[in-house]
Amino acid sequence: MNAEELLEKYAAGQRNFQKADLREEDLKGADLSGIDLYGSNLSGADLSEANLTLVNLNSANLIKAFLTNANLNSLVGASSANFGWADLSGAVLSWANLSSVTLNYADLQRADLTGANLNNAKLFGANLDEANLSGASLDSADIRVASLYKANLSKANLNKADLTEAYLLEADLTLANLSEAILTSAKLQKAKFQKANLHKVNLSEMNLTNANLEQAKLDSAELKYACLRGANLERANLRFSNLIGANLIEANLKRADLTRCNFYGWNIKNADLTGAIMPDGEIYQPETSDGEIYQPETSEKLSQKVTSMTRQIIRTDKAPAPVGPYNQAIAATGTMLFVAGQIAIDIRLNDIVYTDDVAKQTEQVMANLEAILTEAGATWLDVVKTTVFLKDMNDFAAVNAVYAKYFDAETAPARACVEVSRLPKDVLVEIDCIAVI
Repeated sequence: MNAEELLEKYAAGQRNFQKADLREEDLKGADLSGIDLYGSNLSGADLSEANLTLVNLNSANLIKAFLTNANLNSLVGASSANFGWADLSGAVLSWANLSSVTLNYADLQRADLTGANLNNAKLFGANLDEANLSGASLDSADIRVASLYKANLSKANLNKADLTEAYLLEADLTLANLSEAILTSAKLQKAKFQKANLHKVNLSEMNLTNANLEQAKLDSAELKYACLRGANLERANLRFSNLIGANLIEANLKRADLTRCNFYGWNIKNADLTGAIMPDGEIYQPETSDGEIYQPETSEKLSQKVTSMTRQIIRTDKAPAPVGPYNQAIAATGTMLFVAGQIAIDIRLNDIVYTDDVAKQTEQVMANLEAILTEAGATWLDVVKTTVFLKDMNDFAAVNAVYAKYFDAETAPARACVEVSRLPKDVLVEIDCIAVI
């Protein structure tokens, strides 16, 4: 079938073109919205600037196809499709279903992959420079040797993804889930990992110079001989991590939790450890910051134990255990901050957004809460109590999934959740919080 025949039949209302042979056909700029190209051969075809919204490309062959600036928004499916060596630069693939797709060596520079499903996708050697992968799901994806320079991976799910030798310089991985991801020999300089989940990730001997790991979850992570010089690890969770021989010169470790980490031979010269919980449970005092090697068993400067605690998790087996991202109780001292209930108002529009999507409303609510906390000099780690108001308790799971991105279950605040008959402006969810700073 040639392009002219396909376009003629499409104009007549036909949408089923399964297993069509369209190799090297010129479909540039064509409107093919809703077309079914299951199993079709489009290798070398020119689909640049084409409208491919709601298209079915499952099992299709698009090797070396041209899809520059094509619109594949809400792609119905591309499972098992092969985009190897294809040019998808500038393409719109937001919320597309690309599960198990092959994109080896594909050019996705500046592509929009917001919220896309790329679970188990093959992205070996792909060019994703400056691509937007915010909120994308890349569980178990093969991203080896891929280039992700300045890519936006905020809130992306990269659980067990293989990023061996990936180029992630200046990439934004804020709030990304990298639990058990493989980052062997990846380039991570100046990458942003604020509040990212790096639980049990192996970063041994990695160069993380000047990386931003503020509030990152690095518990049980392997950081043996890693270079974290100048890195921002403020309030990071480093419990049980392996920091043997790590270079932490001039690193910011303010209020980091280093409980029971392995610190033998680390270098903390000129590091800022103000308020950090040290491996022996001591809270570090500024006067001790002049030594290169921290030795709690011999250091006289740590002889005075800080007994005042600003935040303590309360747990007992004599009351029901938490079953979500919250704790039974928090004991805290300091200045109390009471944040009014927030709803899904986007200040840019000064109106309610996502009126029918409780998950997206929750994201907006959390963003509004975070803005207020930040203005007060607080973070999510300072929050000790939240109250969640739901219009429909059946929405709890969706709200909880978003809420869990902002709180680590082990240190999360106490929480109450109630269903109410009506909320301001008929929103689906409202959340307030109390913080101690």
